[in-house]
Amino acid sequence: MADRIGRVVVITGASSGIGRAAAHRFAKEGARLVLAARSADTLAEVAEECRTRGGRPVVVPTDVSDERQVDALALAAIAHFGRIDVWVENASVFSYGPFEETPPEVFRQVIETNLFGVVHAARAVLPHFRAQGGGHLVITNSLFGKVTSPYLSPYIASKHATFALSQVLQEELKGSRIRVSAILPATIDTPIYQNAAESPGMEMHPLSPLVSPKRVAKAIVKASRSRRPVTKVVGNIQGLLIPFNGVAPETYKLLVRPAMRIGGLRRTDEPQSYGNVMEAGGDRNAPTGGWARRRRRRFLLVSGGVLAVIAAARALRD
Repeated sequence: MADRIGRVVVITGASSGIGRAAAHRFAKEGARLVLAARSADTLAEVAEECRTRGGRPVVVPTDVSDERQVDALALAAIAHFGRIDVWVENASVFSYGPFEETPPEVFRQVIETNLFGVVHAARAVLPHFRAQGGGHLVITNSLFGKVTSPYLSPYIASKHATFALSQVLQEELKGSRIRVSAILPATIDTPIYQNAAESPGMEMHPLSPLVSPKRVAKAIVKASRSRRPVTKVVGNIQGLLIPFNGVAPETYKLLVRPAMRIGGLRRTDEPQSYGNVMEAGGDRNAPTGGWARRRRRRFLLVSGGVLAVIAAARALRD
């Protein structure tokens, strides 16, 4: 019945990046959407985007680090639509810098959002799933839920714990009609990097190759339809780091630090930044981070310069 009239889908972190892309994709299926994030203004924009795609959205501003707000989100979904078929727990914040330079309040808030946001969601929605006889909790985790890296200590700690929790829930819910899935994106072209908290003099850049948020959204929607729990990495090339780390962990450790310093770190004169860790991103929310576009432009400029040099050399030789 739910499929014929549009599934009820709750999406946290719906204001930006993966969550926004997932909202668009569910909307194309005619889903009844409950869009949650901290920024009410951005959520209103996303709701309008979903309406134009065929969805029926409502907006519930929510900070997932606050258990009472997550409980209220679940109750709002039930009040609006009478049930919850899918809960996409997607909200995450990001911090970049050495462990000793990461402010304690930033470290704690990353854990509160990324890990306890999932805990609060599971506690809020599982009773509703049991009462209605089924449902699917889809957790947006990260490739960093399975491997590690320097300079990302709170994020990686939260994602390792969240991945472990998803596996525990899968085991505990075996035999029921409640499924828990974990999606592990690699480097995705989202604004999470612009919104990251950063140590003084540091700026975070995503490591190539970049994956579109639409690919992650496609994986989320596909997982939500599965009759079995799904654990899926999105980003095939970087996904190879998981088995590589398993087979050769010491070699992985030797390589990951210089890779992050060369590919992911930029030196700046900027002071300590808290990004959107402690408060909503507001005007920094967007469907993508624009990183792929910048890199295509840089590639075209470099390629054009190389071709110009070659052409000039040939002209001089002739």
